[in-house]
Amino acid sequence: SSGINAEWPLRPGALDCGAAYVILGHSERRHVFNESDQQIGRKTKAALEKGLTVIACIGEKQMEREDGKTIEVCIRQLEAFKSNVSDWSKVVVAYEPVWAIGTGKVATPEIAQETHHDIRN
Repeated sequence: SSGINAEWPLRPGALDCGAAYVILGHSERRHVFNESDQQIGRKTKAALEKGLTVIACIGEKQMEREDGKTIEVCIRQLEAFKSNVSDWSKVVVAYEPVWAIGTGKVATPEIAQETHHDIRN
């Protein structure tokens, strides 16, 4: 992801260099740069229109997990992608729990599988 443009997901020239994937919704973009779900949705649309595959990052903060809002947060984040996707074969959903990044806490495979299961249902 880039800080160049709030609506375009890649740095200028990235497509010319062969970029095929773009990571959108990453926790740093959401929480450090205050990127909104709406901005992520627009970037998703732009990326897919250019033929890129989108890696769609979703995940909750520690407080949200403790409050039992994991699925609520992940579904809300997925909605930003969903409304801009017509071909899900061009999207990879990556569950990235923010509470497990650089904290020493581990999102076990069981936690990830449980979250994936709940999101699908």
